[in-house]
Amino acid sequence: MSTPETMASAAAPLRRIAAAITPADLDRPTPCAEFDVAALVSHLLYWAPGLAAAGRKQAPPEPETRPLPHDFADTLRARVDDIVAAWSEPQAWRGSAEFAGAVLPAPLLGGMVVGELVVHGWDLGRALGIDVGWDDALLDFLFEQVSATAEQGREMGAYGPAVPVADSAPTLDRILAATGRLPHWHPVTV
Repeated sequence: MSTPETMASAAAPLRRIAAAITPADLDRPTPCAEFDVAALVSHLLYWAPGLAAAGRKQAPPEPETRPLPHDFADTLRARVDDIVAAWSEPQAWRGSAEFAGAVLPAPLLGGMVVGELVVHGWDLGRALGIDVGWDDALLDFLFEQVSATAEQGREMGAYGPAVPVADSAPTLDRILAATGRLPHWHPVTV
C-alpha cells in the first residue's frame, strides 16, 4: 500500500462513524479512558487543522478551543476529508513536517496521523456499537508504525500502558493493545 493511498483507507470508517453520531451519543464512554464521545470528537476537531497543515508543509494554524459546534458531525467529516486531501499528496510523506511545535520526519508523522484516524475511529465505533474494519495492508502498515513509536507515545502521554495480547492476535487487536486499549472493550450497559 503506498502511503498517499493509506490515508483515505484509514479515514473511511471514521467518516462513516462521524455521520452516525447524534447529540444523544455525546456522553457515551469510549475505550479511550479520558474521553467520552463529545471529548473525543473535540480532540479530533482540535488537532485536525494542524495535521492537515503538516501534510501540506504549511505553518500550523492556532488550534481552536471552543465548545463542540452544533454541526459537529459535518465538521468532523470535513476535517477528516481535509487531512486525507493533505496527506494523499506524495510530497506530504517526504522530508519533514511540523506538528505541535516539533519538526518530525514526514513518514513518521504520516504514520501517526494514520494511527489517529484508525485508533480513534475504532474508539468511536466501539462507543456507538458500530463495527469498523480496515484492510490487512493498512493494518500491517499501522502495526509497523505503532510498534516503532509505542514507547515514545507512552512517554508523551498519547498511549496508555501496553495491554498484553497474544502474538497470534489479529493485527488490529495488537495495534490497540500497543496503544493501551483493551481490544475487546464494550461500553457497560445497565
